[in-house]
Amino acid sequence: MKRVIAIANQKGGVGKTTTAVNLAASLTATKRRVLLIDLDPQGNATMGCGIDKNAQSRTSCEVLIGDCGAAEALVPVEYGGFMLMPSNQDLTAAEVRLMTMIAGREFKLRKALAPIREDFDVILIDCPPALNMLTLNALVAADSVMVPMQCEYYALEGLSSLVQTIEQIRGSINPDLEIEGLLRTMFDPRNNLSNEVSAQLIQHFGAKVFRTMIPRNVRLAEAPSFGKPALFHDKESRGALAYLALAGEMIRRDDSSPAPV
Repeated sequence: MKRVIAIANQKGGVGKTTTAVNLAASLTATKRRVLLIDLDPQGNATMGCGIDKNAQSRTSCEVLIGDCGAAEALVPVEYGGFMLMPSNQDLTAAEVRLMTMIAGREFKLRKALAPIREDFDVILIDCPPALNMLTLNALVAADSVMVPMQCEYYALEGLSSLVQTIEQIRGSINPDLEIEGLLRTMFDPRNNLSNEVSAQLIQHFGAKVFRTMIPRNVRLAEAPSFGKPALFHDKESRGALAYLALAGEMIRRDDSSPAPV
């Protein structure tokens, strides 16, 4: 298992950051070397890892604009055991700077990660809730895209435009980009609409839909306020166990996929 995975969905509040932080901790628990990149100016993944986003002199902003190398911006996460490239509101300035560049702006993150890719088994990128220049950099740098989504009416509409974007990037800039999988988050099996949308997802995307579903869970929701992944906040909680199950499913998928010829 050696790849860069962008966690993306232009819809906010679907569990991207929760997934990024908890999956990083869960994959680390399976003895994988993991790097989490916070590419959202809100810096929620940074804070969710217990790192003060405003105390960082080197962040994903400096990496993107070329003021420092990727390795120089990494900090260890105490509760989790993985490495983090932090973010804060300065990243907005980096995005504006990228927009003014004429050539190569969408390759900045890919080039920055090249020297450190072999140091990690999995690199997860927490994308902002928009299909902007930051997300584009993540999708160009990534091998695959994980799409966390709630099973509700508007989710399918947003998903179709994201899939369209992925196909455009695959056709022009990053031909190897694929969908890692669709992750059903905040899932409530008692809700009829959730079950209907879930069934539609499986009908359209088949095996690309992860069997693991992330439930609505209080421990999962409150863990970021303690600056810890749920695994270190309450390892017996349904949320923590669900992300461990997701990590296990990803590893099993990887083991069962045919080796490249």
